[in-house]
Amino acid sequence: MTTENRAIVHSALAGLVETGDVDTLASFLSEDFVHHRPDSTTSTRAEWLAAVRAASAPTAGMRVEILHLLAEGDHVVVHSRRRLPDPGPEIVVVDVLRVTDGLIAEVWEVIEPVTHAAANASWWQSARH
Repeated sequence: MTTENRAIVHSALAGLVETGDVDTLASFLSEDFVHHRPDSTTSTRAEWLAAVRAASAPTAGMRVEILHLLAEGDHVVVHSRRRLPDPGPEIVVVDVLRVTDGLIAEVWEVIEPVTHAAANASWWQSARH
């Protein structure tokens, strides 16, 4: 199951990353798909795909480097670094996806601009003293 789920997520993301193909991504999502954000908001399949389509023009030419693609059971974790065309910002993204019956059923997404990383880790620095 782990190997198959990893392959499903890789295939779903490959078309989107390489060509901006949202329809291929859509074919890998379950009908009851839910997208979760760190602020506790969620999106349905239709809402999330509409947001991905709307973002495809402003993010055209984005370079995506997948640093880790890990799978265990029904969960797959993707850790990536993304750069918009110069002088666009660089972000680090961690997606946790749950795969059920060969389709992506849920995704949790955490995005951090690289320029904010030091400031966002300040709580950690103060805890070490």
